[in-house]
Amino acid sequence: MPIYYSGYSICKRFPNVSDDAGLILMLTANIDYFKSKPVNIPKITILLDNGYHLDKLIEALKAIYPQIMTKVRFELSPKPSKQEKAEQGKSGFVPVLVRWVVERSNAWMERCKSLSKNFERTLANAKAKMDLCFVRLMLKRLAASL
Repeated sequence: MPIYYSGYSICKRFPNVSDDAGLILMLTANIDYFKSKPVNIPKITILLDNGYHLDKLIEALKAIYPQIMTKVRFELSPKPSKQEKAEQGKSGFVPVLVRWVVERSNAWMERCKSLSKNFERTLANAKAKMDLCFVRLMLKRLAASL
């Protein structure tokens, strides 16, 4: 549902990169995803960092949708200890590889000028604009490698 501000029709959408391949998942602001049941999704793996309490998360999801664990598998990203980092010759911040891909893709989307404001009327147009942002990024990389 569009929200109107001083004559402009602005649709609130939140772009998120959903997986390590950089595929885009668009969410509209008027849907409560915690109350809706994930019936149409295939079995997926959700990557979590160590900031989440896996037991509490699974209990809360089972209270909403008891068959959730047939659709979803959670995987905690490994946090290397100081000893493991020292053995590898690393110190300080060490990025988790799969999560780093998603974070980097989010940063690329934020730098795309056409995505700074979202005045698109439909979800399909907003997703197409995000796809074009990634196409432009890949074309720039291909041109630089030639």
